[in-house]
Amino acid sequence: MTDLQTSADRICVICNQGSGRNSREADAIQAAMEVLGPRATLRRVRGQDIDDAARQAVQEGFGAVVAAGGDGTIMTVAGALLGSGRRFGVLPLGTFNYFARGLGIPEDPAGAAAVIRDGRTRCVAVGEVNGQAFLNNISLGIYPAILRAREDVYARWGRRRLAAHWSAAKTFVRFQRPLFLTVRADGEERRVRTPLLFVARSAYQLDSFGLAGTDCVAEGRFAVFVAPDTGRVGMFHKAWRLVRRSMREGRDFDLLCADEVTIATRSRHLTVACDGEKFRMRTPLRLRMRHEALEVFAPPEAVDEAQHAGAAA
Repeated sequence: MTDLQTSADRICVICNQGSGRNSREADAIQAAMEVLGPRATLRRVRGQDIDDAARQAVQEGFGAVVAAGGDGTIMTVAGALLGSGRRFGVLPLGTFNYFARGLGIPEDPAGAAAVIRDGRTRCVAVGEVNGQAFLNNISLGIYPAILRAREDVYARWGRRRLAAHWSAAKTFVRFQRPLFLTVRADGEERRVRTPLLFVARSAYQLDSFGLAGTDCVAEGRFAVFVAPDTGRVGMFHKAWRLVRRSMREGRDFDLLCADEVTIATRSRHLTVACDGEKFRMRTPLRLRMRHEALEVFAPPEAVDEAQHAGAAA
């Protein structure tokens, strides 16, 4: 075996230090490393160092870089690999794991490691907002506020889906600050007053909430949801309909499909949630799609759904 072949076979697993603190997650990571075998190297890094660690792995010649963590960790490693020619793997350890589930990757890290070991890959599209890559969604308005509330709930009760839903419900009821935005989608401009603008790239996530827009995502475009400003009571009704999977276009949201989106406001900066991570970004926000930008290890059952699953990412 040549040095080049050896380098291409090497796998760097980057794990957020915040993951694996409890015995269940630690055991899951250990089981995944045993499946990957001796060619895999595990590196535990702080959250703020994940991007640098992924880029360092590329420079060191690893043929594949794997993100072990939640959607935020996965997004960060994926962004660092764009244009590198390296393959990307996922060991899901998050609360929702939309990216992994959308590609049919098992939520069990050992099962996900077996997918990486088997070596089958798919190319998927990646969204960008002001140069920041995202795989599932970005949002403005109430959702960044939900993330702030979720961090407090997680600190008290742990990272559970029920806790995440509870933090969302509380924030829906309390939120009172709509945004005034100018949205240009593929050249069409509209001015909106909204408590929430949500841009989706995950068809799996939309399906899970019974939302429209999956066709738009499958076509490789952004699904842009704009919620009308209906006050606190209206926000509570929307939250309830979302839980019941009964949200309806025209009543609860307007839906735009676009390849390129620009979002402007009078404020110089906006807080943007990207795959569950908050960023302070300068306006206007410019969204674009990078098609077939990331080569991801995916299971064979995703082969027949390559277009849908790739877009869902």
